[in-house]
Amino acid sequence: MKTKHLSRRKFIINTSAGTVGTMLASQIPVFASPVRGVASEPALKGGIPVRTKGWLKWPVWSDEAETPMLKVLRSGNWYRGDGTKCSEFEKKYAGLIGAKRVVATASGTTALITALHVTGVDAGDEVIVSPYTFIATYNVVFNQKALPVFADTDQETFTINPAKIEEKINERTRAILPVHIYGLPADMNHINSIARAHDLAVIEDACQAWLAEYGDKMCGTLGDLGCFSFQASKHIPSGEGGAVVGDNDMLMDRCFSYHNCGRPFGESMSGLHGYPVRGSNKRMTELQAVILMSQMERARRDADKRLENALYLDSKLKEIPGIIPYRLSEGATRSAYHLYPFRYKKEHFDGLPRERFLDALEAEGIPCSEGYGKQYFDGLIEEAISSRGYKRLFSEQRLNRYREELHHLPDNDQLTGEAVIFYQNMLLAERQDMDDIINAIRKIYENRKQLL
Repeated sequence: MKTKHLSRRKFIINTSAGTVGTMLASQIPVFASPVRGVASEPALKGGIPVRTKGWLKWPVWSDEAETPMLKVLRSGNWYRGDGTKCSEFEKKYAGLIGAKRVVATASGTTALITALHVTGVDAGDEVIVSPYTFIATYNVVFNQKALPVFADTDQETFTINPAKIEEKINERTRAILPVHIYGLPADMNHINSIARAHDLAVIEDACQAWLAEYGDKMCGTLGDLGCFSFQASKHIPSGEGGAVVGDNDMLMDRCFSYHNCGRPFGESMSGLHGYPVRGSNKRMTELQAVILMSQMERARRDADKRLENALYLDSKLKEIPGIIPYRLSEGATRSAYHLYPFRYKKEHFDGLPRERFLDALEAEGIPCSEGYGKQYFDGLIEEAISSRGYKRLFSEQRLNRYREELHHLPDNDQLTGEAVIFYQNMLLAERQDMDDIINAIRKIYENRKQLL
């Protein structure tokens, strides 16, 4: 099958009619009749594992990339102010995702900090965020001395529930920060509609969503600004690295200025000299840019391979009782599959705890994880809001109410107790490797009583 810009819709159209029905049905969580036919004792109990070979290592390096790397090293132009590679990468990445402009940054976290700053998020403000995300999403809000306010998660999509956003808006709310977690697009039509009604900025955390699609646009290009990460585990990696993308020239000029120590940049800052605005050093290096341009050459091909394998997993895993694959948000057309998630319902496995299920999968040769937990109880939030600065910025009543709100995220709490994820490098394998995943879960299901 050709893999030229393969969207979820195109994949379904190009597949046989019988498979089409299966894949469309996979979006509806159903509990099928018990699976039969997978024999042998579980590996966790001494049986033979379903899989004994390994998986693709990540990141992947190409020898062809070494020549341009050496040229930069030997030139001595490692800083973007002396070189051309960062600017070249920005243009290429803008073309890849359909953005007007890109500013390359040192990391996804610094991209988010830059975006929050230029959209005016400041001390004492509030930002509505998803609670199901990597910790950086709300650490950056604390970095601005603002309050990250959580709207509950849609368990089926793993993303922020738009129906829970409006009740969190108050006179201090400045922005909405939706996360396309695992590469799954958030419901941006509803989020943008709410933001417009309340005059709020929308900053997309697309740090895991390169080439994910919502309607006919890419994630990261749907809000006021979008932020990406190129950390080593990411689909387009450079060890560390990030980017802010957007179509508004004034905002993007400010992003460049802020990430470059406050030096004026672009037509919107014409006539300004010296350091007229606040800034910081959040620049990408020329070496990172060269690595990224080499990695971008495989990005589309890899994305199509992940999609093909993910849709196959969708169609098969939903047939196993208690296994519920993710559902795409309304309006979303394609996930990036940074991670492949599903929900595990232990009651269909005779009460087998998720931890035991994960151990059994690992023993069968299938790497897996529980994904994100209730990080808002890890201590960092209490440390922040108990600080001298936050006590000056927010009333005692507001901070106590905020503490109480953390205990009222029922959908997210349940999701963190049921989620299971597979890693993106696994989706770059072949169809028979996906069958290993499926057969391992079937084997655990059929032998669930032995594992209790």
